[in-house]
Amino acid sequence: MSTYRILVVNPGSTSTKMGLFDNDVPVAVKKVEHPASELEKFPRIQDQYGLRRQVMLEFLKEQSVKPTQLSAVVGRGGLLRPMPSGTYRVTPRMLEDVSTNRFGEHASNIGCILAFGFQWDFHIPAFIVDPPCVDEIIDIARLSGLKEIPRHSLWHALNIMAVTRQLCAREGWNFREENFVTAHLGGGISVAAIEHGRCIDCSNGLDAGPYTPERAGTVPTLELVKMCFSGKYTEAEIKRMLVGRGGLVNYLGTSNLVEVERRIEQGDDYARLVLAGMCYQIAKEIGAFVATLRGKVKRIILTGGIAHSKQITTRVREYVESFAPVEVIPGEDELAALAQGGLRVLRGEEEPRNYDELP
Repeated sequence: MSTYRILVVNPGSTSTKMGLFDNDVPVAVKKVEHPASELEKFPRIQDQYGLRRQVMLEFLKEQSVKPTQLSAVVGRGGLLRPMPSGTYRVTPRMLEDVSTNRFGEHASNIGCILAFGFQWDFHIPAFIVDPPCVDEIIDIARLSGLKEIPRHSLWHALNIMAVTRQLCAREGWNFREENFVTAHLGGGISVAAIEHGRCIDCSNGLDAGPYTPERAGTVPTLELVKMCFSGKYTEAEIKRMLVGRGGLVNYLGTSNLVEVERRIEQGDDYARLVLAGMCYQIAKEIGAFVATLRGKVKRIILTGGIAHSKQITTRVREYVESFAPVEVIPGEDELAALAQGGLRVLRGEEEPRNYDELP
């Protein structure tokens, strides 16, 4: 079997994560932190291209790998138009959409630009894999109760699809024939109903679903309207309260789970209640998505950074294990997920999708 050498890049707001893979085996992984003093020189995220490209070239040099030795470069896809799950070639239309922030500004937008730079200079295929805007939800799931506000698909697609595929590969199941409910548990939480390889419904990981360490999730709407028109808060303050200062931060003043669990061990009953409430909401969301699959679920999967917490996974499991067996796959190896997406295309296991053909 051929060995494909793949470079992957996952740009964050203050860091660049990189990985060098031989097929799906990591050869080297590195995270470079970018000081605020360095980044503030650039008015837009896209203006950081030269800085981050140089970091990638230095990473390859450290591994004694020339760019021309690569089989592909895979970047973290950014905020793009709604799209089906899969691996996409980086195209001019995609570059235009992220360069102009047409669908929103995010650090990951520069991921496909960095990948395309290697394609342009070294004639290496450039891909992205399962960006957060993957949208395969069925029409009925878009109805919110107000036609002016349809429900949108915004979820941790990369990690959720990757761990679901990994479990299928491990157990010898056909990803396209089974159903799963997979919950990504991190600073943001999203739960997805995966039916025969397609996410037919999901909770919005930014502004809906369970409350999280730092996000409020779904809140009572009429009370929220009162807050918005009370004159006490600006629009920016309300948004910050919902995303960034909500959830555990709002109740307990911290998003650090180690700190929260320490408080509980020391007898803090309020911290115990708040953490139990988050687990309760996660379980309730999982139950809702089991219903969308008519109860026909092969496994319930708990993944993401806070799935490392046995206290959280045990509580959630107690609520939902009567629906289906529960698998805990903690962490979020996004670099490996990107490499695996590129590898499937290089091996001919799936065809790359064409972003330019999307409506």
